[in-house]
Amino acid sequence: MRNVAEPLISATGLTKTFGDFTAVAGIDFEVHRGEAFGFLGPNGAGKSSTMRMVACVAPVTSGTLRILGLDPAADGPVIRGRLGVVPQQDTLDLELSVRDNLYIYGRYFGLPRRTLGPRIDELLEFAQLADRAGAKVEPLSGGMKRRLTIARSLVNEPEILLLDEPTTGLDPQARHILWDRLYRLRHEGVTLVLTTHYMDEAEQLCDRLVVMDGGRIVAEGSPASLIAAHSTREVAELRFPPGENAAAAARLAPTVEGRDERVEELPDRVLLYVHDGEAALRHAHELGLAPASSLVRRSTLEDVFLRLTGRTLVD
Repeated sequence: MRNVAEPLISATGLTKTFGDFTAVAGIDFEVHRGEAFGFLGPNGAGKSSTMRMVACVAPVTSGTLRILGLDPAADGPVIRGRLGVVPQQDTLDLELSVRDNLYIYGRYFGLPRRTLGPRIDELLEFAQLADRAGAKVEPLSGGMKRRLTIARSLVNEPEILLLDEPTTGLDPQARHILWDRLYRLRHEGVTLVLTTHYMDEAEQLCDRLVVMDGGRIVAEGSPASLIAAHSTREVAELRFPPGENAAAAARLAPTVEGRDERVEELPDRVLLYVHDGEAALRHAHELGLAPASSLVRRSTLEDVFLRLTGRTLVD
Protein backbone atom coordinates (compact mmCIF):
# COMPACT_ATOMS: atom_id res chain seq x y z
CA MET A 1 0.00 0.00 0.00
CA ARG A 2 1.06 3.56 -0.65
CA ASN A 3 2.75 5.08 2.37
CA VAL A 4 2.01 8.71 3.26
CA ALA A 5 5.50 9.03 4.78
CA GLU A 6 8.46 10.46 2.91
CA PRO A 7 9.15 8.35 -0.22
CA LEU A 8 12.30 6.24 -0.26
CA ILE A 9 12.88 7.24 -3.88
CA SER A 10 11.64 10.45 -5.50
CA ALA A 11 12.33 11.57 -9.07
CA THR A 12 11.21 14.76 -10.77
CA GLY A 13 12.04 15.52 -14.40
CA LEU A 14 14.63 12.74 -14.33
CA THR A 15 16.59 12.67 -17.60
CA LYS A 16 19.46 10.59 -18.94
CA THR A 17 21.14 11.31 -22.26
CA PHE A 18 24.04 9.72 -24.12
CA GLY A 19 25.27 12.29 -26.62
CA ASP A 20 22.31 13.10 -28.86
CA PHE A 21 20.32 10.09 -27.64
CA THR A 22 17.80 10.54 -24.83
CA ALA A 23 17.32 7.30 -22.91
CA VAL A 24 15.14 8.76 -20.13
CA ALA A 25 13.07 11.81 -21.02
CA GLY A 26 12.07 13.73 -17.91
CA ILE A 27 10.12 11.21 -15.82
CA ASP A 28 8.49 11.64 -12.40
CA PHE A 29 7.90 8.81 -9.93
CA GLU A 30 7.97 7.93 -6.23
CA VAL A 31 8.64 4.67 -4.41
CA HIS A 32 7.36 4.22 -0.87
CA ARG A 33 8.58 2.02 1.94
CA GLY A 34 7.44 -1.60 1.81
CA GLU A 35 5.97 -1.56 -1.70
CA ALA A 36 6.97 -3.47 -4.81
CA PHE A 37 7.35 -0.92 -7.60
CA GLY A 38 7.96 -1.82 -11.22
CA PHE A 39 9.10 -0.32 -14.49
CA LEU A 40 7.35 -2.21 -17.32
CA GLY A 41 8.32 -1.77 -20.94
CA PRO A 42 10.14 -3.30 -23.91
CA ASN A 43 13.89 -3.34 -24.37
CA GLY A 44 15.09 0.20 -25.04
CA ALA A 45 12.26 1.86 -23.10
CA GLY A 46 14.66 3.46 -20.61
CA LYS A 47 14.09 1.07 -17.71
CA SER A 48 17.69 0.00 -17.16
CA SER A 49 19.02 3.55 -17.58
CA THR A 50 16.60 4.66 -14.87
CA MET A 51 17.67 1.80 -12.63
CA ARG A 52 21.35 2.64 -13.04
CA MET A 53 20.69 6.19 -11.88
CA VAL A 54 18.73 4.92 -8.88
CA ALA A 55 21.58 2.50 -8.10
CA CYS A 56 24.01 5.46 -8.10
CA VAL A 57 26.24 3.94 -10.78
CA ALA A 58 25.25 6.39 -13.55
CA PRO A 59 25.00 10.16 -13.09
CA VAL A 60 21.76 12.04 -13.61
CA THR A 61 21.83 14.25 -16.71
CA SER A 62 19.13 16.59 -15.42
CA GLY A 63 16.19 16.63 -13.05
CA THR A 64 16.04 15.78 -9.36
CA LEU A 65 16.59 12.35 -7.80
CA ARG A 66 16.53 11.64 -4.09
CA ILE A 67 17.13 8.20 -2.60
CA LEU A 68 16.60 7.63 1.12
CA GLY A 69 16.44 11.42 1.37
CA LEU A 70 19.95 11.76 -0.06
CA ASP A 71 21.39 13.19 -3.30
CA PRO A 72 23.19 10.53 -5.40
CA ALA A 73 25.64 13.11 -6.72
CA ALA A 74 26.86 13.96 -3.22
CA ASP A 75 26.04 10.83 -1.23
CA GLY A 76 26.49 7.98 -3.72
CA PRO A 77 28.67 5.73 -1.51
CA VAL A 78 26.34 6.13 1.49
CA ILE A 79 23.29 5.29 -0.62
CA ARG A 80 24.95 2.28 -2.27
CA GLY A 81 25.71 0.89 1.18
CA ARG A 82 21.98 0.85 1.93
CA LEU A 83 20.90 -0.72 -1.37
CA GLY A 84 20.81 -4.27 -2.68
CA VAL A 85 21.33 -4.60 -6.42
CA VAL A 86 20.51 -7.54 -8.69
CA PRO A 87 21.90 -6.66 -12.18
CA GLN A 88 20.59 -8.09 -15.44
CA GLN A 89 23.64 -10.31 -15.80
CA ASP A 90 24.90 -12.37 -12.87
CA THR A 91 28.36 -11.23 -11.71
CA LEU A 92 29.18 -14.16 -9.47
CA ASP A 93 32.71 -15.52 -9.01
CA LEU A 94 32.33 -18.85 -10.80
CA GLU A 95 35.49 -20.39 -9.34
CA LEU A 96 34.42 -19.86 -5.73
CA SER A 97 31.87 -21.80 -3.74
CA VAL A 98 28.33 -20.62 -3.15
CA ARG A 99 29.15 -19.77 0.48
CA ASP A 100 32.37 -17.95 -0.39
CA ASN A 101 30.54 -15.73 -2.89
CA LEU A 102 28.31 -14.55 -0.06
CA TYR A 103 31.18 -14.30 2.42
CA ILE A 104 33.42 -12.14 0.22
CA TYR A 105 30.52 -9.86 -0.71
CA GLY A 106 29.67 -9.43 2.96
CA ARG A 107 33.25 -8.47 3.73
CA TYR A 108 33.06 -5.78 1.05
CA PHE A 109 30.44 -4.15 3.27
CA GLY A 110 32.68 -4.51 6.31
CA LEU A 111 30.41 -7.01 8.05
CA PRO A 112 32.20 -8.72 10.96
CA ARG A 113 32.94 -12.43 10.64
CA ARG A 114 30.97 -13.34 13.78
CA THR A 115 27.72 -11.96 12.30
CA LEU A 116 28.40 -12.83 8.68
CA GLY A 117 28.38 -16.60 9.23
CA PRO A 118 24.83 -16.78 10.64
CA ARG A 119 23.66 -14.28 8.03
CA ILE A 120 25.00 -16.47 5.22
CA ASP A 121 23.30 -19.55 6.67
CA GLU A 122 20.01 -17.63 6.76
CA LEU A 123 20.40 -16.45 3.16
CA LEU A 124 21.30 -19.92 1.89
CA GLU A 125 18.11 -21.28 3.43
CA PHE A 126 16.12 -18.43 1.92
CA ALA A 127 17.58 -19.07 -1.53
CA GLN A 128 17.10 -22.84 -1.22
CA LEU A 129 20.83 -23.34 -1.68
CA ALA A 130 21.87 -24.68 1.75
CA ASP A 131 22.66 -28.09 0.25
CA ARG A 132 24.93 -26.41 -2.36
CA ALA A 133 26.86 -24.20 0.08
CA GLY A 134 30.21 -25.87 -0.64
CA ALA A 135 29.67 -26.35 -4.38
CA LYS A 136 31.35 -24.20 -6.98
CA VAL A 137 29.08 -21.71 -8.75
CA GLU A 138 29.99 -22.53 -12.36
CA PRO A 139 27.99 -25.79 -12.73
CA LEU A 140 24.86 -24.42 -11.05
CA SER A 141 21.69 -23.98 -13.12
CA GLY A 142 20.63 -20.53 -14.27
CA GLY A 143 17.87 -20.43 -11.68
CA MET A 144 20.25 -21.32 -8.85
CA LYS A 145 22.72 -18.66 -9.95
CA ARG A 146 19.93 -16.10 -10.03
CA ARG A 147 18.80 -17.05 -6.51
CA LEU A 148 22.40 -16.81 -5.32
CA THR A 149 22.70 -13.34 -6.87
CA ILE A 150 19.58 -12.26 -4.99
CA ALA A 151 20.88 -13.79 -1.75
CA ARG A 152 24.15 -11.91 -2.25
CA SER A 153 22.29 -8.64 -2.73
CA LEU A 154 20.65 -9.16 0.68
CA VAL A 155 23.87 -9.68 2.66
CA ASN A 156 23.92 -6.06 3.89
CA GLU A 157 20.20 -6.12 4.84
CA PRO A 158 19.37 -3.36 2.32
CA GLU A 159 16.49 -0.94 2.74
CA ILE A 160 15.76 -1.10 -1.00
CA LEU A 161 16.32 -4.06 -3.33
CA LEU A 162 16.80 -3.15 -7.01
CA LEU A 163 16.20 -5.93 -9.54
CA ASP A 164 16.91 -5.33 -13.23
CA GLU A 165 15.05 -7.91 -15.38
CA PRO A 166 15.34 -10.52 -12.60
CA THR A 167 14.07 -13.57 -14.53
CA THR A 168 15.28 -12.97 -18.09
CA GLY A 169 16.58 -16.21 -19.60
CA LEU A 170 15.11 -18.50 -16.95
CA ASP A 171 12.81 -21.41 -17.70
CA PRO A 172 9.21 -21.24 -16.37
CA GLN A 173 9.89 -23.40 -13.30
CA ALA A 174 12.93 -21.32 -12.30
CA ARG A 175 10.94 -18.13 -12.81
CA HIS A 176 8.18 -19.31 -10.48
CA ILE A 177 10.66 -20.32 -7.78
CA LEU A 178 12.28 -16.89 -8.03
CA TRP A 179 8.88 -15.17 -7.89
CA ASP A 180 8.17 -17.07 -4.67
CA ARG A 181 11.42 -15.84 -3.11
CA LEU A 182 10.64 -12.22 -4.11
CA TYR A 183 7.05 -12.56 -2.90
CA ARG A 184 8.38 -13.62 0.51
CA LEU A 185 10.73 -10.63 0.62
CA ARG A 186 7.87 -8.29 -0.23
CA HIS A 187 5.78 -9.64 2.62
CA GLU A 188 8.71 -9.28 5.00
CA GLY A 189 8.62 -5.55 4.29
CA VAL A 190 11.55 -5.27 1.88
CA THR A 191 11.02 -2.48 -0.65
CA LEU A 192 11.42 -3.91 -4.16
CA VAL A 193 12.09 -1.92 -7.32
CA LEU A 194 12.23 -3.98 -10.50
CA THR A 195 12.33 -3.61 -14.24
CA THR A 196 10.72 -6.18 -16.49
CA HIS A 197 9.30 -6.69 -19.95
CA TYR A 198 7.23 -9.66 -18.78
CA MET A 199 3.64 -8.58 -18.11
CA ASP A 200 2.92 -11.67 -15.99
CA GLU A 201 5.92 -10.88 -13.81
CA ALA A 202 4.74 -7.31 -13.27
CA GLU A 203 1.23 -8.52 -12.39
CA GLN A 204 2.60 -11.13 -9.98
CA LEU A 205 5.11 -8.96 -8.14
CA CYS A 206 4.19 -5.27 -8.35
CA ASP A 207 1.88 -3.33 -6.07
CA ARG A 208 2.30 -0.36 -8.39
CA LEU A 209 4.14 0.25 -11.63
CA VAL A 210 4.82 2.67 -14.43
CA VAL A 211 4.61 1.73 -18.10
CA MET A 212 7.56 3.13 -20.06
CA ASP A 213 7.99 3.63 -23.78
CA GLY A 214 10.65 5.65 -25.57
CA GLY A 215 12.11 6.96 -22.32
CA ARG A 216 8.79 8.31 -21.07
CA ILE A 217 6.16 7.17 -18.60
CA VAL A 218 2.87 6.60 -20.42
CA ALA A 219 0.81 5.26 -17.49
CA GLU A 220 1.04 4.62 -13.76
CA GLY A 221 -1.00 2.60 -11.28
CA SER A 222 -1.58 -0.86 -9.88
CA PRO A 223 -1.75 -3.68 -12.43
CA ALA A 224 -5.48 -4.09 -11.83
CA SER A 225 -6.23 -0.38 -12.13
CA LEU A 226 -4.24 -0.04 -15.35
CA ILE A 227 -6.06 -2.99 -16.91
CA ALA A 228 -9.43 -1.61 -15.81
CA ALA A 229 -8.64 1.84 -17.19
CA HIS A 230 -7.14 0.84 -20.53
CA SER A 231 -8.62 -2.51 -21.55
CA THR A 232 -11.75 -4.65 -21.47
CA ARG A 233 -12.44 -7.56 -19.16
CA GLU A 234 -11.76 -10.19 -21.84
CA VAL A 235 -9.87 -10.59 -25.10
CA ALA A 236 -10.75 -13.00 -27.89
CA GLU A 237 -7.73 -13.99 -29.97
CA LEU A 238 -8.27 -15.31 -33.49
CA ARG A 239 -5.49 -16.59 -35.75
CA PHE A 240 -6.14 -16.73 -39.50
CA PRO A 241 -4.03 -18.06 -42.37
CA PRO A 242 -1.34 -15.66 -43.66
CA GLY A 243 -2.75 -12.65 -45.48
CA GLU A 244 -6.29 -12.97 -44.09
CA ASN A 245 -6.03 -10.88 -40.92
CA ALA A 246 -6.93 -7.52 -42.47
CA ALA A 247 -10.09 -8.80 -44.15
CA ALA A 248 -11.17 -10.67 -41.03
CA ALA A 249 -10.59 -7.62 -38.82
CA ALA A 250 -12.68 -5.46 -41.19
CA ARG A 251 -15.58 -7.93 -41.05
CA LEU A 252 -15.36 -8.26 -37.25
CA ALA A 253 -15.23 -4.53 -36.50
CA PRO A 254 -19.01 -3.96 -36.87
CA THR A 255 -19.71 -6.75 -34.34
CA VAL A 256 -17.81 -4.92 -31.61
CA GLU A 257 -20.47 -2.63 -30.20
CA GLY A 258 -19.41 -1.57 -26.70
CA ARG A 259 -18.15 1.95 -26.13
CA ASP A 260 -14.72 0.72 -24.96
CA GLU A 261 -14.63 -2.40 -27.14
CA ARG A 262 -12.38 -2.55 -30.20
CA VAL A 263 -10.57 -4.70 -32.76
CA GLU A 264 -6.78 -4.81 -33.06
CA GLU A 265 -5.07 -6.36 -36.07
CA LEU A 266 -1.59 -7.70 -35.34
CA PRO A 267 0.77 -9.41 -37.81
CA ASP A 268 -0.02 -12.87 -36.43
CA ARG A 269 -3.56 -12.55 -35.03
CA VAL A 270 -6.69 -10.46 -34.58
CA LEU A 271 -7.64 -9.33 -31.07
CA LEU A 272 -11.21 -8.53 -30.05
CA TYR A 273 -11.33 -6.42 -26.90
CA VAL A 274 -14.75 -7.21 -25.52
CA HIS A 275 -16.61 -7.89 -22.28
CA ASP A 276 -17.86 -11.31 -23.41
CA GLY A 277 -15.18 -13.21 -25.31
CA GLU A 278 -17.26 -16.33 -25.97
CA ALA A 279 -20.03 -14.22 -27.51
CA ALA A 280 -17.44 -12.52 -29.73
CA LEU A 281 -16.20 -15.90 -30.97
CA ARG A 282 -19.78 -16.97 -31.73
CA HIS A 283 -20.30 -13.79 -33.78
CA ALA A 284 -17.12 -14.54 -35.72
CA HIS A 285 -18.36 -18.01 -36.64
CA GLU A 286 -21.82 -16.64 -37.51
CA LEU A 287 -20.09 -14.36 -40.02
CA GLY A 288 -18.64 -17.45 -41.66
CA LEU A 289 -15.09 -16.77 -40.50
CA ALA A 290 -12.95 -19.84 -39.85
CA PRO A 291 -9.90 -18.96 -37.74
CA ALA A 292 -7.14 -21.55 -37.61
CA SER A 293 -7.26 -21.22 -33.83
CA SER A 294 -9.00 -19.09 -31.23
CA LEU A 295 -9.06 -18.54 -27.49
CA VAL A 296 -10.60 -16.28 -24.86
CA ARG A 297 -8.44 -14.85 -22.08
CA ARG A 298 -8.52 -12.05 -19.55
CA SER A 299 -6.87 -8.74 -20.34
CA THR A 300 -3.26 -8.28 -19.24
CA LEU A 301 -0.71 -5.49 -19.01
CA GLU A 302 0.41 -6.45 -22.52
CA ASP A 303 -3.00 -5.25 -23.73
CA VAL A 304 -2.57 -2.03 -21.77
CA PHE A 305 0.76 -1.43 -23.49
CA LEU A 306 -0.74 -2.15 -26.91
CA ARG A 307 -3.56 0.31 -26.26
CA LEU A 308 -1.19 3.04 -25.07
CA THR A 309 1.56 2.66 -27.68
CA GLY A 310 0.06 0.76 -30.62
CA ARG A 311 2.60 -2.05 -30.31
CA THR A 312 3.32 -5.08 -28.16
CA LEU A 313 5.96 -5.44 -25.45
CA VAL A 314 8.02 -7.74 -27.64
CA ASP A 315 8.09 -5.49 -30.74
